[in-house]
Amino acid sequence: MNKKKELQKALTAAMKARDEDTKRTLRLVMSSIKLAEVEEGGEIDESRILGILQKEVKTREDAIEEAKTADRKDLVEAAEREIGILNQFLPQQLDQDELHHLAKETIEEIGASSMRDMGEVMKNLMPKLSGRASGQDASKVVRDLLQNR
Repeated sequence: MNKKKELQKALTAAMKARDEDTKRTLRLVMSSIKLAEVEEGGEIDESRILGILQKEVKTREDAIEEAKTADRKDLVEAAEREIGILNQFLPQQLDQDELHHLAKETIEEIGASSMRDMGEVMKNLMPKLSGRASGQDASKVVRDLLQNR
């Protein structure tokens, strides 16, 4: 089953169960997917859907930081619940060692030697990650590896 159908099925189940947190979170994700489809002019692929899910998680992480600054425990808890809901639909995330190894392997594959090659490394690395790590995390690891060459 593709991710979009999986999300839609989970949304329907949340509506039947009257699970407001899940319903609200999944509706936001589905609207983001619909918007991307309208921009694209048709169906979007699985990797794009995974990217949207990661973006939604990142948005919640940013909201947690802001809520902590404002000392709003209720907002922090709500965002954490939403992240938990979204993580159910993302593949198992890579740990730092695995990400480091994959980035190093990609750097060696294309023969990158300096920061000038970062764009090429990222272009080759991101499809290998396929939603298992954020672009921000990958970028940080690649930058560290290239700077130490």
